[in-house]
Amino acid sequence: MIEVRPFGTLGSFRNEWLNARLHFSFGHYRDPARMGFGVWFRMGDYDQGMSSQRWRFPLADRLVAGAMGPVMHGKRVTMRPLRHSDFLAWQEVRRRNASWLEPWEPQRPPGAPNAVEVRRAFEARCDMRDRDRSSGSAYGFGVFFEDRLVGECNVNNVQRGAMQAGTIGYWIDQAWAGRSLTSEAVVCTLCFCFEELGLHRIEIAIIPRNARSLRVVEKLGIRNEGIALRFLEINGVWEDHVRFAITSEEWQQRHTEFFETWLLPPKE
Repeated sequence: MIEVRPFGTLGSFRNEWLNARLHFSFGHYRDPARMGFGVWFRMGDYDQGMSSQRWRFPLADRLVAGAMGPVMHGKRVTMRPLRHSDFLAWQEVRRRNASWLEPWEPQRPPGAPNAVEVRRAFEARCDMRDRDRSSGSAYGFGVFFEDRLVGECNVNNVQRGAMQAGTIGYWIDQAWAGRSLTSEAVVCTLCFCFEELGLHRIEIAIIPRNARSLRVVEKLGIRNEGIALRFLEINGVWEDHVRFAITSEEWQQRHTEFFETWLLPPKE
């Protein structure tokens, strides 16, 4: 038995979510004294009136080392930081999807090694993401479906102080597009941002002609804040972007909807 203080007070729906075995496995990487500790949360009997108390959770079937970062499980997808051992799977997906993805991504800086073709460059990318996670500036996640790497969903540009904000970016293997896996991954990531990181605002910026990416935020009903002109350099061009955003207040108002639609397993 271990004792854990709950992240928040989302009430009975949070209880359903945990009881249903949708779970986060957090390594408590923000607290060096707890590095190496991870737990698959599985809540027992819960009374909403106990929200101010400490609860006990059984140590479940799996432990996740803190140094490996958080692992998140949605209704269908699993999300975790990419590791050196993921190189061949990542290389295969990125090679096969080059023409599908590169028009929507920044160009590689001149002279920089290609992480798709150079294993050491991919490993350096993973190490950089680990350092970003340790510093709290960014959090990268591979998206896995049926034990297959199908994309990434990343939290970038985390700002603290008065801002308490970050951005989300994502990509999906064309072979798995159209199945709402990206939308599910984004909801998992939003839950991580608001519930674990305690951020107040998350933004997603999309090129107006990128219809498939726009469909993701449309499915989720994330608020459109308008167009920012020449906002980001994409594939060598300063592109306009539609800026979408959601705040923690909106998340709290809609968390039941998000959980029912995207996170909770189907009721039998």
